[in-house]
Amino acid sequence: MATTHRNPPAPQPELYGFSALDFTAVGLYVAAAGLFAVAGELLVPFISQFAPSPAAASYAVNLIFYGSIGILALAAARRVVARDLRVLATRPWFTLLMVPAAVVAMMILTAVVVSAAGGVETSANQAGLQALMQQVPAWLMVPVLVVVGPFVEEYIFRHLLIGKLSRRLNIWLCCALSVVLFAGIHIAGQEAITLSALLPYLAMGATLVFVYVWTGKNLMFSYFVHAAKNLLAVIFIYAIPPELFEQLQQVQP
Repeated sequence: MATTHRNPPAPQPELYGFSALDFTAVGLYVAAAGLFAVAGELLVPFISQFAPSPAAASYAVNLIFYGSIGILALAAARRVVARDLRVLATRPWFTLLMVPAAVVAMMILTAVVVSAAGGVETSANQAGLQALMQQVPAWLMVPVLVVVGPFVEEYIFRHLLIGKLSRRLNIWLCCALSVVLFAGIHIAGQEAITLSALLPYLAMGATLVFVYVWTGKNLMFSYFVHAAKNLLAVIFIYAIPPELFEQLQQVQP
């Protein structure tokens, strides 16, 4: 009796083992973030020599920073990205409903923790971005703040710190590290690290960690939530006239 021999199924790629690209992307991110925190005020004047304005120089710094790391991150996580998009495509209504629901939950959590602490302090990072957005058109800021930036941060703080590192450390320890480091990197370079400046980022980080773990470590779902939140912030800032925005900043507690 003749028998047919089938080729064995191709083995699944190892999606949660650290790769050389991961270490390269993280190394570049840490080095660049540290350089900006220590000597950020010197970089913009240097780049201003080749740019038409300080705002253009600041934008170029952010574009180069996130663009270069974003290319590495996408190359490193391309299989996970493809897998997670396929998973979300099987339940489109879940994605369409839960992404805005997660953004609303993030805003509510932020408001609660900020109110409990007696007010919020605008971080240097946030103040710098707000000032930049008053001078750079939205069509230039959206690719950086909504498309590339959130992907880089979800790749590092969720996919690597939780998805991959949890194979070696307790997952809840990885979640705590993700929240704290995510908040800390956003206020790095300030003269003093205060709880009031950390709180909004802690709340945001906690929400993103929750949705990432809740969806089975789906990188693209947490990315969509992060991108949607940033898009809402961009729309809000560009919708407010600069004069009114300055007045609102002056009356912050």
